[in-house]
Amino acid sequence: MTTDTSGGATQPPGADALRARARDLIAAVPPATTPSADFLRARFDAGLAWVHYPEGLGGLGAARALQPVVDAELGTAGAPSNDPHRILIGLGMAAPTLLAHGTETQRRRFLRPLWTGEEVWCQLFSEPGAGSDLAGLATRAVRDGDAWTVDGRKVWTSSAHLARWGILLARTDPAVPKHRGLTCFVCDLTASGVEIRPLRQLTGEAEFNEVLLDGVRIPDAHRVGAVGDGWPVARTTLMNERVSIGGARLPREGGMIAKAAAVWRDRPELRTHELHQRLLGLWVEAEVARLTAERVRQDLAAGHPGPEGSAVKLAFARLNQRISGFEVELRGGEGLLYDDWTLRRPDRVDFTGRDCGYRYLRARGNSIEGGTDEVLLNIVAERVLGLPAEPRDDKDVPWKDLAR
Repeated sequence: MTTDTSGGATQPPGADALRARARDLIAAVPPATTPSADFLRARFDAGLAWVHYPEGLGGLGAARALQPVVDAELGTAGAPSNDPHRILIGLGMAAPTLLAHGTETQRRRFLRPLWTGEEVWCQLFSEPGAGSDLAGLATRAVRDGDAWTVDGRKVWTSSAHLARWGILLARTDPAVPKHRGLTCFVCDLTASGVEIRPLRQLTGEAEFNEVLLDGVRIPDAHRVGAVGDGWPVARTTLMNERVSIGGARLPREGGMIAKAAAVWRDRPELRTHELHQRLLGLWVEAEVARLTAERVRQDLAAGHPGPEGSAVKLAFARLNQRISGFEVELRGGEGLLYDDWTLRRPDRVDFTGRDCGYRYLRARGNSIEGGTDEVLLNIVAERVLGLPAEPRDDKDVPWKDLAR
């Protein structure tokens, strides 16, 4: 924040002030001679990690739209990146949840190593019997003095094999309706009783995991929000997740459409009139989706993650599948080749760095992760378009009395 010398209220720093602060950081901690981890910590402490966050938590209370000003200044100086693709869940889901619902102690403990990439996060929400119906989850957390004992099973947990911490949603009161008996916690993935098993997927990789929780102890100090208020906390996480998955900032003709367009330009022998018409249609849809995502990000920057993020993520999933299918068809027989089916446990999803076969197979998962297409369609219908809700006979029934 900058101080108003006339005695008025302090004003958030503008672009010039942020550039000056970035240059001061570069001068004090030269990127060329400073270890990456040390530079990233210094950047966080200088308020240049995410400038829209509060002072002391990696930001300066500035406008979120000014972050590129800082990034450009530091990038020109050769400053190291925190590798955001590797820590996407922490940056896009855990951090905004902690900022909105966490205690000051939790924010100061977790946000710095989260942003620097020293501690990786995952999301412990989905279960074998509670994927689309997340509020029906069965993982139990029972209070035991100043701690909770957790037992249950989570699935489709991206990056759990790399993570130190997980955002955990558990049932703390089975005697009330399912949405009201949930509580959110920060779970230590290195704690006794946590077992992480790989889930091999269609691509051959084990990017996802199954996480078993057997008598895991979580201190009450790691509870996020009030007891029984887990659903509003989870909704914050989910709304940010959908924007994080489907609303990534891309240049024009960026992302999946770039790969298909490149093949079209480089391989004229593959072209047909019908394929040309389809590519043009996909290109236009990709540009519409990109611009729509920018609008949703602006709402997010203003602190209002809304249901519109579900529409963005839905469009992202369907478009990725259509574009990857088009590329396979355009390439013909070579589009069916696949680079490596070896079981691996990757640290990120790389749509554009792998071959056409990988993009086609991995895009199938876009309709499941971050909310299935069917769930997102309901959200868009009810909360964006204002259409009548589907009839539900379980909203006022205690969870313990529901058929499972």
